[in-house]
Amino acid sequence: MTLIMIMLAVIGGATLSMQAAINGQLGSKVGVFRSAFLTFSTGALITGLLIFYFEPPQAVTLLDVPKWQLLGAMCGVPYIVIMVLAVQRIGTAVATVAVIFGQLLMSMLIDNFGWLGNETIHFSASRIAAVICLAIALYFIHSSNKTSA
Repeated sequence: MTLIMIMLAVIGGATLSMQAAINGQLGSKVGVFRSAFLTFSTGALITGLLIFYFEPPQAVTLLDVPKWQLLGAMCGVPYIVIMVLAVQRIGTAVATVAVIFGQLLMSMLIDNFGWLGNETIHFSASRIAAVICLAIALYFIHSSNKTSA
């Protein structure tokens, strides 16, 4: 089951890269915020249909959860807007690796300190090495853009 979840996460990451590339192109033609609006309005429509047809009833509603948990819904907005801007200027690969680097850093902090109600998973040598490797990858991918331009 873990392998399936990892593969699904990889597929999710691949679709985010495709979305970034497409939205970067769209944003350069119609504007950053219109592109972001299209992403969120289409996503809301599709998600609404999925909820209507497939979501089983829940014991708790959105009105019953701690209000801070609703803030997660706003985290997607900066991501989409930033990616639409960044892809146009630094390319899909650099923007995507930079996002993954930010995700990795923040997720390790969340894990290490148990923030936001998550289980504590402390820093380890292999986790620190992974961050360093990704930073090196970001450097090389970015520097290869400069030499080929």
